[in-house]
Parts: sequence; structure tokens; C-alpha cells
Amino acid sequence: QVQVVESGGGLVQAGGSLRLSCAASTLPFTKNNMGWFRQAPGKEREFVAAISWNTPNTYYADSMKGRATISRDTSKNTVYLQMNSLLPEDTAVYYCALGPPGMLTSTRGYQYWGQGTQVTVSS
Repeated sequence: QVQVVESGGGLVQAGGSLRLSCAASTLPFTKNNMGWFRQAPGKEREFVAAISWNTPNTYYADSMKGRATISRDTSKNTVYLQMNSLLPEDTAVYYCALGPPGMLTSTRGYQYWGQGTQVTVSS
């Protein structure tokens, strides 16, 4: 069974920063894409950022460009999401996902999901 564990969420004021972590236990742990999605109440789950296994390539939602950085530690099969200049509209449950090489910016590209970590940005 693949385990995906997120951490790092919390309450932050607008303009502040958070660093989310996602550790995925896989057999094997290599050759997996890892990404972040978020979902606010009553809204669809949307893409935030992703990093591919191979090159690696990184991808960001338009709303996150310039404010977020995704990185990885392949030895730990762990992905980090550094978010700066946070806005109230960033408030959501953030989910980490793991999947085989393929669709990076769609939920359909990921097979395994964590339980989510709450990010709340106050005005």
C-alpha cells in the first residue's frame, strides 16, 4: 500500500509564508510524479503545482506563479511546496498526490492521495 503523508499546513496572515511537505512511501519510490492540489468548500479540486520525475520539470497554476516553489528530495521520495505572499483566496485543504509519469496538472494523472492539510490565510 502506498502511503502519502502531508504536513505543514496552518494559519497564516496574508502576505505570510508556509512550507508544505509530502512524503510518499512507494515500492519502488522512483519514477513517480508528485503534485499539489487544493480544494475549498463548494469548489472543485484544482491544480497548484507539480514536479515530474525525469528531468525534472516543474509546473504551476497561474495563480501560484511567482509565489510558490515546488522541489523534491528523491532519496526520500518527498516533495516540498514553499508558498509565499499568501492571499485569503489561497485558503483551502491542500492535497499531495503521487502518480506514474503522465498527466501532471490534472487529478486524473494521480493515483494516490494524502488526506490533506488545511491552509488558512487570514486578512
